[in-house]
Amino acid sequence: MPAPTRKRRWLTICAITATAGLLAIPASAASGRHGGSPFGVRALDRLAEQRVHSVGAMSPHVKGEDGDDGNEADEIAEGADQYAEARTSPGIVAPGAYGAAWHGLRNLPRTAGSWRHVTDRPYNSDDSRYRDIDSNSSGGSGNVTGRMAAMAADDDGYVYAGSAGGGVWRSRSGGGHWQPVSDRLPSQSTGALAVDGAGRLWLGTGEANTNSDAYLGSGVYVLSHPHHGSFSPRSRVGGDELESTTVRQLRFGGGKVWAATSEGVWSHSTKRLTGAWKLEFAPNPDYLPGGSKAHDDSAAYKNITNDIAIDPEDPSKAVLAVGWRSGDDYNGFYTKVGGSWQRISSGFGDLPTDADNVGTVTFARSDDGSRYYAIDQSPEQMASNPDSGLGGIYSAASPFGPWTKVADYKQLAADGSALTTAGYMPGVQAWYNQFLTVDPADPKHLYAGLEEVYESKDGGTTWNTVGPYWNFTFPCWSIDPAKQTGDCNPTTHSDQHGVAIGRYHGRAYVYVGNDGGAYRRPVDGTQDASGHATDWTSLNDGTIDTLQYYSVGVGKDLDHGGVSVTGGLQDNGQSILRSNDKVMGSDFGGDGGDTLTDPANGCDIAEEYVYLSIQVTQNCAVNDGSWTTDPSKATSYNVAPPDNATSEARFIAPLAADAKNSSTWIAGGRHIWVQTKGYAIRSGSEWKSVYDLGAGHTATAVAASGGKVYAAWCGPCNNQGFTRGIAVGNADGTGWHDITLPVGGTVPNRYLSGFAIDPGNADHVYLTVNGFSRQWTEGPGAGAGHVFESTDGGTTWKDISKNLPDVPADSAVVTPNGGLAVGTDLGVVYRAPGRTTWQRVGTLPAVAVLQIRLSPDGTTLYAATHGRGIYSIKVRDCA
Repeated sequence: MPAPTRKRRWLTICAITATAGLLAIPASAASGRHGGSPFGVRALDRLAEQRVHSVGAMSPHVKGEDGDDGNEADEIAEGADQYAEARTSPGIVAPGAYGAAWHGLRNLPRTAGSWRHVTDRPYNSDDSRYRDIDSNSSGGSGNVTGRMAAMAADDDGYVYAGSAGGGVWRSRSGGGHWQPVSDRLPSQSTGALAVDGAGRLWLGTGEANTNSDAYLGSGVYVLSHPHHGSFSPRSRVGGDELESTTVRQLRFGGGKVWAATSEGVWSHSTKRLTGAWKLEFAPNPDYLPGGSKAHDDSAAYKNITNDIAIDPEDPSKAVLAVGWRSGDDYNGFYTKVGGSWQRISSGFGDLPTDADNVGTVTFARSDDGSRYYAIDQSPEQMASNPDSGLGGIYSAASPFGPWTKVADYKQLAADGSALTTAGYMPGVQAWYNQFLTVDPADPKHLYAGLEEVYESKDGGTTWNTVGPYWNFTFPCWSIDPAKQTGDCNPTTHSDQHGVAIGRYHGRAYVYVGNDGGAYRRPVDGTQDASGHATDWTSLNDGTIDTLQYYSVGVGKDLDHGGVSVTGGLQDNGQSILRSNDKVMGSDFGGDGGDTLTDPANGCDIAEEYVYLSIQVTQNCAVNDGSWTTDPSKATSYNVAPPDNATSEARFIAPLAADAKNSSTWIAGGRHIWVQTKGYAIRSGSEWKSVYDLGAGHTATAVAASGGKVYAAWCGPCNNQGFTRGIAVGNADGTGWHDITLPVGGTVPNRYLSGFAIDPGNADHVYLTVNGFSRQWTEGPGAGAGHVFESTDGGTTWKDISKNLPDVPADSAVVTPNGGLAVGTDLGVVYRAPGRTTWQRVGTLPAVAVLQIRLSPDGTTLYAATHGRGIYSIKVRDCA
C-alpha cells in the first residue's frame, strides 16, 4: 500500500509512508502520452503529477521536538499504511501478540475437513487471452507468484526462496519443483535468508521492507541440514529477544551471526545456538520494549537498522548502517571506537554520512574481500526529488572507505532502463527495492536491484539494465498474441528484494526475488544490443504459491461448466482461473484490491485497483489487443466513483454487491456510493452518493442485503486519535443514521473489518474486528473480542467471540446452514449452527485470510490468503 505516488500496472510505488506498500501501473497507462501510442493516459502523467505534489509533504529529517516526532506525514499520506493501521490501532501492539494468537489457534478443536489448494498451477501474467486495455499481458514477466523478500543458494543446486507472507521454499533442481520448508513456524513472513560457511540455512523472520502488508517475525531460525527436513519452532536461535521484530540482513563474522533488525543490531554465537541474543547497538534504546518510551507513537521507527559490513581481516571491526527511510536524527553509519559505537562523520568519501542522506542501505562484499559495494537511499532526495530517492551506488576497498560513487539514478536510466519518464525513474522506491551481490569469481562483477535489475562487469564504471521493469517502452515490444512480447526477450517482474548466486550442474546462476516471485539467469549470461538479458527464466512453475490475495470472487463458468475463480493481488493484478484452465491468466494488471464476481456468470467481474479505481468487464476481459488500433474493441471499462479522484478512499477500499440483487453495488470511501446497473455500468458518473460519512472519515467495510446497507468507517485511522463507527441506511438513500459506538462500549475501539448479513433477516448481522484486544494494545478503548452480533439492525451488539483466540479478524460469511465462518490473520474459524464456541477449519499455515466467499451454490467456502493463494473447502466439512 503505497504512498503518494502511484501508477497502475501498474508500476509498484511506495515512497514515503510509515507503512507503505506497492502500486503498479497497467499497460493502458504505461506511456502517459495521448497520441501515437497504443496505451491510455492514466498512469505516468498522473503519477508524475502526484509525485510533484508530494514534494515537501514530509519532513526528510524527523525532529524530536515535533509533537508527533515528525512521523505524521508518513503515517497518513494517502492512507498507505492501511494494512498496519488495521492491526495496531488505536495504539501500539506489545511484542508477543501474534505468537500468543498462533498458540491459541493451534489449541482450538479442529474440523475434520481438508482444504483444497485452488491456485496450485502456474500464473501467467503474459497470458495471451487477456490483452485488454488494463492488462499487463505482453510485458514480459511470464509466470509469477507472490513477493519474494529474500533468496539463498548453494553450489549443489539447492535454492531457497523466502516469501513475504507464505514462508520459505526449497528447490533441489536449481529453481522449480518447490517444497515449503517453514510451514510449522508461527511466522510465515521472511526478512532474510543466508547460507553460512558450514552449509546451514539461516532464516530471519519478519519482512523488513517497511511496506504495509508485511508482518513482524518470531525470531531467527537455523536449519542445520537444509537439503532435507524443515524449520520447526525448536530450531529458533536464542530466546524471544527478536520476537515481534523484522530482520533485514543476517551477516557472519568472528564466530557470530549479526542481525540487522527493526530494534537494533543483535549478535549470537554460530556455534552455541542456545542462550540469549546480545544487543550490540540500538541508537535509541529508550524506545525498545521495556524502555521508558516504548509506548511512544514513534517507537517502531526509532531503532531501524539495515545492514552490517564486517571486515574479514578483523571481524571485530564492523560498520553498521542505521536509519529510518524517511529520515531521523539517528540515521547514519556507526563503528565501534574504544568499546562503544560511534557515528562515522568523516573519511567516507562520496558516501554521505549526514542523517538527511542516509536511509535504507545495503552492503555487499566480494569473496576475496578486495571490494565493497553499497546502495544508499536518501531521505532528503526521496522527499524533494520527484524522480528518484536513490542516493547512489558506491564502491570501496574497505567498509571504512573512502567510498566512490559509481552510479546514480540518471546513469542507470540511460543504461537501458524502462524507467525514463519524469516522476518514475530508477530508485524512486529505493527504500523498498534494494539488493546487491558480487560474483564470487570476479570482484568487479556485481548485480544491483532496485525496481529493475542492473549488472556491471567493471566495478560500477558501466551498467546494463539486464532486467528492465517491463518491455512496454521498448521498440521490440508488440502486443501481438502470437509473439507474446514481440521481439523482446522475457524480463523479470519489477521491484527487486532478494538475490543469491549459486551453482547448478556446474554452472553459476544469479537468482533474484521480487514482487513477482523468483527468477534466474546464468551469471555469465548474454545480452542484446540494448543491454537487456536474453536468458531470464521464471522459476514460478506453479509448485510454489505465495500469491498475496486481498480478495476472491467465484461465479459459474458458462463456457466450460464448473466455476471461475478470480481474485485481487498485491502487485500481480487480478488472476482468473476458469474451470478448464491448466494455467491461470491475468486480466487486470497492477495491484488488485477488492473484487466482485457475478455468481451467475464468472465472466462478469468488477476489479478494484486501489483507492476505488474500479474496472468492470463482462467477458472476463478476454481480448487479443485489437483495442490498440480500434478503441471500440476494448472490453473493460473504468467506472471509479468520485472518491477515487479526491483520494478519499482507503488503499484497498470496500466494494460489495447486494446479497439479494447482484445489480446493486455498494462502494465505500468518504461517501457511500450506490449504482444499480450491475456489470453493465460503463462510467463512474453512474454512482450515486447516498451518505457522507464526514470529513476525514473513510469506509473500511460495506455490506448490503435487500436494500439495507451497513458501512463501517475509521478516521483518523492510525493510532493518533483513532476513531471508528458504523452507519446504516438504505441503498435508495433513505433512512441513513450513525450507530452510537462509545469508546469503552461493547464494540471495541479498533478497526472494523467486515460484515456478514443473515440471508433470511437483514437486521441480523455479524461484525468482525481487527487488531488485538487490550491485553496487547495500548490504546483508548481497545476492548476485547473479534466477532460481534446484532439482531436489531446494528443498534446494539453482543460479543460472541467466546473461545476465539485474540487474533485479528478480517472477513465473515453466514453459511447456508446457519453457521458462521470467519477469516483471521492466522487461518479460518467456524461456529456451527446452534453452537457458541469456535473450531479451527482444517489446517493452513500461519497465513492471513483476508476474505472468504461462498460458491454460487453455497456448498463451498473459498479463502483468499495473503501469501499462500486461494483455498476451498466444502461447507459440510467445516462442522
